[in-house]
Amino acid sequence: MNYELVIFDCDGVLVDSESIVCRVIAEEMQAIGLETTVEEVDRRFTGRTAEDCLLEIEKEFGGPLPANYFDNCERRIRELFHRDLEPVAGIQELLEHLTETATPVCVASSGSHEKMRLTLGKTNLLPYFNGHVFSAEDVGRGKPWPDLFLFAAKKFHVEPSRCLVIEDSVPGVKAAVAAGMKVIGYAADQYRVKPLENAGAKVVLDLSSISALL
Repeated sequence: MNYELVIFDCDGVLVDSESIVCRVIAEEMQAIGLETTVEEVDRRFTGRTAEDCLLEIEKEFGGPLPANYFDNCERRIRELFHRDLEPVAGIQELLEHLTETATPVCVASSGSHEKMRLTLGKTNLLPYFNGHVFSAEDVGRGKPWPDLFLFAAKKFHVEPSRCLVIEDSVPGVKAAVAAGMKVIGYAADQYRVKPLENAGAKVVLDLSSISALL
């Protein structure tokens, strides 16, 4: 494969954050009487903006969430990030390979810039991207809309068809397909594979297999 830009999602592809986030959200939902599991939270919310997730939780709750709900989630997540967060296994080798082949790379994530400064900084991945870190905050609509990926391509003056996206979420895959970009799904768990394929990922691979293609 020969692409002019490789675009990475952040959570779950670069940093192993989704298990932390999903566990906290599940526990906080349970604390206000909403029955759920970590896997269900993963299926429902992974790849979506925090605003979208909160609106859906509030709708399920049937009214305004407790005043400290969001702040408590954010506090717990950040505490666990500082303590436990690690890069996704194999991602540094893939990024080193792309650096050696002089392949331009960037990040395009539903997460905030503040969050990515924390997660990519904590895992020592930030230098690989030379400041090319883009957030749903930069555009009007987040994933599954294509706006964020198109924004990233425009910043690099690259046609969407010459971009490759590496995504682990259904909204992210749908956004890449809508942007007219090729997309490889990354799945750490087998139950993720079929949803990514159904969303439009041509293949779903582990990181070592992705490295072999690039």
